[in-house]
Amino acid sequence: MMKVLFKKEVLENWRNKKWIWVPLVFILLAIMDPITNYYLPEILESVGGLGDGAVIELPTFSPADAIMMSLSQYSTLGVLVIVLLSMGIISGERKSGVIELVLVKPVSYTKFVLVKWLSLLLLVFAAFIIGMMASWYYTNILYGEITFSMLLAVILYYGLWLVFVCTVSIFFNTVTKSPSIVAFATIGTTAGISLATSLLGTRLAWSPTNLSVYIQELLVTSDIPSELMYTTIISIVLIALILLASIYRFNRTFIRRSQ
Repeated sequence: MMKVLFKKEVLENWRNKKWIWVPLVFILLAIMDPITNYYLPEILESVGGLGDGAVIELPTFSPADAIMMSLSQYSTLGVLVIVLLSMGIISGERKSGVIELVLVKPVSYTKFVLVKWLSLLLLVFAAFIIGMMASWYYTNILYGEITFSMLLAVILYYGLWLVFVCTVSIFFNTVTKSPSIVAFATIGTTAGISLATSLLGTRLAWSPTNLSVYIQELLVTSDIPSELMYTTIISIVLIALILLASIYRFNRTFIRRSQ
C-alpha cells in the first residue's frame, strides 16, 4: 500500500507540473548569481557605464565562491520555494477533507506521513541536483574547475539542510490544517534557528544552518572539516526526531478523533 501511495504522490506532482517548474526554478536560482557576477562589467557597460571618473573595483571570484553563490540562493529563496511547495501537502488535504477518504482505506497514519515526506524529498532533491549540476557547469566554464567528486560532496552535505527544512514543514503540516500557518511557522523556525546560531556562535557550532559554512571550508581546503561531520550527525538526528514527532502528532490527532 505504501508503494501505491508513493506512486500516486509522484504522479500527482507530475500532473500539477511540479516536476517541470520546480527544477526550472532551482536551475534559475543556481545559475543567477554566478552568471550575473561574471558578466557584471559587460552589463554595466551596456547600460552606459558608471559615468566619467567613476571607478568600481569588482572582486575576483574563485570557483568555490561561485558554488557558494548558488547555495546562498538556496538558503533564502530556495527555502521559500520549498515552503510554498510543501505548506499544503498534508494540511491542505486535512482542511478539504480529502484525507478522510484516503485514511478510510487500510493505510496506517505512519505510512501516510512517510509517503508525503518521501515524495517531497524526491522532488526537492531531484530539483536540487539538477540545479547544482547547472551551477557546476557554468562554474567550470566561467570561474575554473570544481571536481565532480567535490560537487557530489556539496550536494550530499547541503542536501541535509533542505531535508531538514522539508521535515520541519511536514511537522507543522501535522499540527495545523492551515497551509498559511504551516508556511509562517516553517519560515519562522528556520529563520529563528539561523538567528540563534549567528548570535550564540560556538555554542551552536553544530547547528544545521552551519552546514554551508563548513561546506565553504571544504571547497577551499578540499578536506572535510571535523565540524562538518559533527554537524551532519546532529542534522540527521534532528531530522529523525522531527519526523518521529510528526508521525506521533499525526497519529494522536486521528486517534483522538476516532474515540
